[in-house]
Amino acid sequence: MFNAFERKIAARYLRARRGERFVSVIAIFSLVGIALGVATLIIVMSVMNGFRAELLAQILGLNGDIGVYGAGAPLNNYNDIAAKIRKIHGVTAAFPIVQGEVLFSGPEGGASGGIARGITPQGLQSLPTVANHVIAGSLSDLKGDGVIAIGGGLASQFNLSVGQSITLILPQGKPTIIGTIPSIQSFRVVAIFQTGMQQYDSSFVFLPLAAAQTLFQQSGAATQIQVFVTDPDHDSAIKRDIVTSLPSLPLSIQDWRQNNDSFLAAVTVEGNVMFLILTLIIVVAAFNVISSLIMMVKDKARDIAILRTMGASSGAVLRIFLMCGASVGILGTFIGFGLGVVFCAYIEPIKEFVSRVTGTPLFDPTVYYLESLPAKLDWHQVGLVLMMSCALSLLATIYPSWRAARIDPIEALRVE
Repeated sequence: MFNAFERKIAARYLRARRGERFVSVIAIFSLVGIALGVATLIIVMSVMNGFRAELLAQILGLNGDIGVYGAGAPLNNYNDIAAKIRKIHGVTAAFPIVQGEVLFSGPEGGASGGIARGITPQGLQSLPTVANHVIAGSLSDLKGDGVIAIGGGLASQFNLSVGQSITLILPQGKPTIIGTIPSIQSFRVVAIFQTGMQQYDSSFVFLPLAAAQTLFQQSGAATQIQVFVTDPDHDSAIKRDIVTSLPSLPLSIQDWRQNNDSFLAAVTVEGNVMFLILTLIIVVAAFNVISSLIMMVKDKARDIAILRTMGASSGAVLRIFLMCGASVGILGTFIGFGLGVVFCAYIEPIKEFVSRVTGTPLFDPTVYYLESLPAKLDWHQVGLVLMMSCALSLLATIYPSWRAARIDPIEALRVE
């Protein structure tokens, strides 16, 4: 498409001579602008993908993919229900839980609200988010009455360690002849876990199932069956199989999308808006390419006229300036691609370095829920960014190149 003569002329025009530095500087700034725009877009979208993946992994790792509830009443025959669900193809685990809201109080005072969940030993081992992140004590001691496993955030808040006690207060209380009084019970801490998600570490505790049934006055019943499946993105068939295998029971079934629909919608909208906003950086850089090429065309008007009188066609002139602009845009795109990928690969060390230099935490887990800054490259998304940047860069070269091809050599030489 481009012959050697045209490539040589385009390369010559991109190398500024004395007196042409200004045009070259504008071209360099255009290249830097495109590179920074592409890198920023890749980094921000990768960080948002990482946030979504990490938060969903934490949420699903603690709450299951599907929740089976009794329609308006607790599940009394929860063991039989869980056993039937475990036989369904695609189900990896199913276990009963008893869950409710409580108020935590430490031995040194203070209080905070949270969730207490009663669970079986087998069910707790099915939660890798908890089972694989115990930092003190052992989950094997979570048996019998009066024992509890708490998160690291809650332990820090109340200055608790294994062997100490924490008090759980039920808001609804117990009815008595003198009125309703709060239900208060102390539990000995036997394990402390650190999931990496501050919201869970500071507000979730686990009890033996029987202890939770006593605490929440759910004798012989469970509030729900948590179900884990092999592929959470394709769980519709499993939901239908659950209904089919339990035809006589009035059940309410909710999957992870229904339980987290507001979060998923917010992340999707935020990702789309950020993509559009950051694309404007590349658009602005593309306008810089137009400006630099227009100035180059005006600066090279005499050269263009000489080329035309020597036999160069208007199409050759058009292709020369297309190559000049496209070289800046495409080179900037791939420089930005390299910067973005490298930054995403080393984002955590970069964050730690900047935090040490500035002396301020850049990523507070109490605000952002996660303890590290995640980044997950979506290569389909990266490819879309690269194609968009290259397309905008090529479009930016069309008008200046067309102007160059339409220069009248006689008029240009007469003016000179």
